[in-house]
Amino acid sequence: MRRPPKAPLSTDRSEGESMAISALTFLAEDAGRIERFLSITGLRPGALREAAAGPGFLRGVLEYLVGNEPLLVEFAAEAGLDPGEIVRALERLEGPRPLREP
Repeated sequence: MRRPPKAPLSTDRSEGESMAISALTFLAEDAGRIERFLSITGLRPGALREAAAGPGFLRGVLEYLVGNEPLLVEFAAEAGLDPGEIVRALERLEGPRPLREP
């Protein structure tokens, strides 16, 4: 079921984390999606909750989605988002990029 479009996300890190939690929920709603995610990440189903509390996990969820365009588009459509918003949420979780020296 497609949800109505949401307002664009702010640049706040917590918004990126919220997006990643929504993405993890999206993955968990379908056995095939979550099994593939677990297989690629090497996580066991019983360890998912513990791993989710670890640093970088939420960023990894968004990296996984962004790295799989059909899945990214499917999540974006279901969440009523533009795929670019998900990419920007990932950037929020990655933090600022280091400045390049001249």
